[in-house]
Amino acid sequence: MELTETFKRVKRASKTLSLLTDEQRNEILNAVADAIVDYKERILVANSQDLAKMDPKNPLYDRLQLTEKRLDDIASDMRNVASLPSPLGYITKEKTLPNGLRLHRVSVPFGVIGMIYEARPNVTYDVFSLCFKSGNACVLKGGSDADLSNQASVELIHEVLERFGVDPDVVTLLPATHEATGQMLNAVGYIDLCIPRGGRRLIDFVRYTARIPVIETGAGVVNTYFDEEGDLEKGKKIICNAKTRRVSVCNALDCLIIHEKRLGNLFELVQPLLDHKVMLYVDGPAYQLLVGHYPDVLLQPATAESFGTEFMDYKMAIRTVSSLDEALAHIDQYGSGHSEAIITENEQTARRFQAHVDAACVYWNAPTSFTDGAQFGLGAEIGISTQKLGPRGPMGLEEITTYKWIIEGEGQVRS
Repeated sequence: MELTETFKRVKRASKTLSLLTDEQRNEILNAVADAIVDYKERILVANSQDLAKMDPKNPLYDRLQLTEKRLDDIASDMRNVASLPSPLGYITKEKTLPNGLRLHRVSVPFGVIGMIYEARPNVTYDVFSLCFKSGNACVLKGGSDADLSNQASVELIHEVLERFGVDPDVVTLLPATHEATGQMLNAVGYIDLCIPRGGRRLIDFVRYTARIPVIETGAGVVNTYFDEEGDLEKGKKIICNAKTRRVSVCNALDCLIIHEKRLGNLFELVQPLLDHKVMLYVDGPAYQLLVGHYPDVLLQPATAESFGTEFMDYKMAIRTVSSLDEALAHIDQYGSGHSEAIITENEQTARRFQAHVDAACVYWNAPTSFTDGAQFGLGAEIGISTQKLGPRGPMGLEEITTYKWIIEGEGQVRS
């Protein structure tokens, strides 16, 4: 299926968004939020059809599932985005040159943002709300697992847009095929920016295939270091929350690094994980401490693959180290630049950890589960960037705008 005409329509539609005021955008976003609440059953029916095709034991099942509560939260997030200040029209730099030319650098939309994502139908709403608020059109390429959910969501959004006289092409859902992904990544001149949101395989495919600009997001191999001066009670809560709050998300804990002097507290640290039946893959020193205490069916010796794996499941690795330097070396080798944490009461140690670790988000005595656009006060997020060029960390409204220079003169010419 040739999609060039689709991309052309989206590009044309994107130009009409500049005609809307921020008040009109907010009114439309609130109307979509109301529609999500009013037509929950319609969305949930489509979602149930998607869920019926997936094994409930699949770690992605939780990501795919929509519930009444989750739809209420999605609507609330959309209203929150509507309440935020517009990211457009900000003068980020201004000056008058000696020749009298007046320069202003002003924030503007990218134009058309392409989003590739997997079994996460909530992303459809997050991307629409952020793109619409920031004056961007969006091209959505969801995974086949969530296709019916995504179709129902976009149809609902289109109905609201048409009611307000807005071209529905400003949000377009592509077929859930690999061919559509390939065409999207080669839509030079039509899509201004592509943001893939998913696992390492998807990110790598986009990086190696795209001919349009890309911001990498999503893949998270997350570590937490329990230092020799870590507080036991804080550690228990932080580790359990980071690992079990939602195992299928990119900020979930994958590896606990523990100082050898605190191995005596290891079982206490991981005991809360028993309520969630978390499988542990542990190195030699940790295994000796846990065998006979942690259930045998949930305890396995670590292999080379245990470290550097994004589990997205009720599974976690444990690595023993003899120093902060060794912990930092482990993170340097296996981290993905997403989120890392240290648990310690020593401020000097914490500051050194935060200064050294090369990641988008670096925590001290808090779980990595907070790496989230809404939690950071951004309203919602379009993704979590793990790259250094451009936005880094949770990406909200400001991160999906660019700028242009406005120059005003009185007839000056350059010599």
